[in-house]
Amino acid sequence: MIALRFLSVLPATDFPVTKPQVLVVEDEEDIAELLTYNLERNGFDPTWVASGEEALKALAAQRPDLVLLDLMLPGMDGLEVCRHVRQTEGSRDLPVVMVTARGEESEVVAGLEIGADDYITKPFSPRVLTARLKAVMRRRSNPETAPEDLIERGELVIHPGRHEATVEGRLLQLTRTEFRILHLLARRPGWVFTRQQIIDAAQGEDVAVTPRSVDVHVVAIRRKLGPEAGLIETVRGVGYRFQDADDNRSDEEDDAA
Repeated sequence: MIALRFLSVLPATDFPVTKPQVLVVEDEEDIAELLTYNLERNGFDPTWVASGEEALKALAAQRPDLVLLDLMLPGMDGLEVCRHVRQTEGSRDLPVVMVTARGEESEVVAGLEIGADDYITKPFSPRVLTARLKAVMRRRSNPETAPEDLIERGELVIHPGRHEATVEGRLLQLTRTEFRILHLLARRPGWVFTRQQIIDAAQGEDVAVTPRSVDVHVVAIRRKLGPEAGLIETVRGVGYRFQDADDNRSDEEDDAA
């Protein structure tokens, strides 16, 4: 199979001997084969099921380290599976990454709002797939950045305790809302935030934030970031994310499988 020979050139992972277990929920056999092959090649231990009902049975029997979940499934769809995961005591904090076809922006938004950690579009890039899963697992395994901790990325330094951000040592003149948005995104690199999530986090008694004003604020933040403006990425039809250092998105189109 040509796609499998292509995937075989990917480098081996640096995960420890104990392989992270991934439950792959995908009804299309050829895509499931690509996913499981690539996961095995990169140090994961995948288990494949073809429906939402089978996924819930598998989760009841044994908890994996991560769920890779297709949105379009026969019977119970991916949104229902994700909702069940987030509402069940034993799996509430289980990492969930959704797989979706391009153009299904409304479902992507719904999935993120239900509680998915990230999403991957079809056709997917093997490198981006691996980077995204590793990033999600790191975020889930390490304590979330404390509000008072410094956030440093390139020349950008964010000091939440002082409510300050600098680029190349230059203090950025951010409004209170702009700082809230920048801090929200920077705390969770790679995490996609919908406009509504940004509104909920940035809303203050002093200002009303709307979906349209979110875009305006982001434009202003990018302008003030100057050479680091590219750290904030637009996810078309969904929202924004802070660039993940390990997610080389420039390879996405070249490596699409």
